[in-house]
Amino acid sequence: MPVNKLSDYENVQSSNEFVTHSQLKIATFNLFNYLEPPFAYYDFERIYSAPQWAKKQRWIGDYLDEFQPDVIGFQEVFSPESLRELVLLHGYHYFAVVDKPEIVDDFICKSPVVAIASRYPIKEVQALKADSSLAVAMGLTDDFSFSRKVLRATVELPHIGDCDCYVVHFKSKRPLFDFDNRADLSAEKNIIEKLKAQVSGGWGATIQRGSEAALLLVNMIARREKSGLPMILMGDFNNTLSDGVLTHLITDSLRFTSKFECDAFLAKYCLKDSWDLLQATDNDSKQITRKPTHYFGATSSVLDYILLSNEFDACCQSSLFELSEYHTYDRHLINPIFDRDGESTDHGIVLITVRLRS
Repeated sequence: MPVNKLSDYENVQSSNEFVTHSQLKIATFNLFNYLEPPFAYYDFERIYSAPQWAKKQRWIGDYLDEFQPDVIGFQEVFSPESLRELVLLHGYHYFAVVDKPEIVDDFICKSPVVAIASRYPIKEVQALKADSSLAVAMGLTDDFSFSRKVLRATVELPHIGDCDCYVVHFKSKRPLFDFDNRADLSAEKNIIEKLKAQVSGGWGATIQRGSEAALLLVNMIARREKSGLPMILMGDFNNTLSDGVLTHLITDSLRFTSKFECDAFLAKYCLKDSWDLLQATDNDSKQITRKPTHYFGATSSVLDYILLSNEFDACCQSSLFELSEYHTYDRHLINPIFDRDGESTDHGIVLITVRLRS
């Protein structure tokens, strides 16, 4: 798939930066209904006014200018071309998407997509497809697909060279189906039917989300075996890593396999949570509680993650980079100011910094 490149000068400029850049910043950023007016998101009344859209654009730009990530994975993108133009203004000469949102009734948009922006050259972009034979073996249908297309971009990063960057937005916890009240049913019967729909529909969403993660990881392992390239997986997982649905993404052991074989081969194909990598190397960070990236009512959770292959793990002797900082930007969630944050996002933004090992 072709990648946007503005000029040969920019390629040379990026290549020259490789010599001096000893650290990289990677971010995952849920934009929350990023849609340029006069289009509407999900419902005909949900349209940004011109001032609201300008405020949202400014808020995103202010974050990019302040924190200066080098590679960003975006979710909830309804207007890719607007985002492309915005990030270009802030120094991101490379941008890619692999899908487009669905438009109904000429102006109502559904099914937002993911995107990636980079200060460094994007050499290849692909939308991943689930392995149909494996899906069937898992008890799914042979036409199983990701609820949102997964983007894989091969980015030429300083020192480490080509790196496969994956951007995801897994299926939400919203039930696959609901039950609407019926006038011909009693109040109790309506409640019973709603409960049944919530239990079954919610579990259906969980199956979809967990299956997406498993099929993605298998794809990443196969790609890694073929290419040998480092891997970065970033996005809105719509789930914590610790509750069992997505824990296979950070599998680091195999049953009935010797420790010698695991140590020799397995680590190459495993992903590590960037937060855990920092905890393993930075004693000061162990005293800090991980901040949530999403709040719902009285509850909070970490839904946004950046996972890394062992090229970024300081515990691996052959690694080139190590985690030096993990930051969750959440000021707009815990202490919002309307004039500043009124059109921001409902997620925290996760940013990691990796530095070249000395």
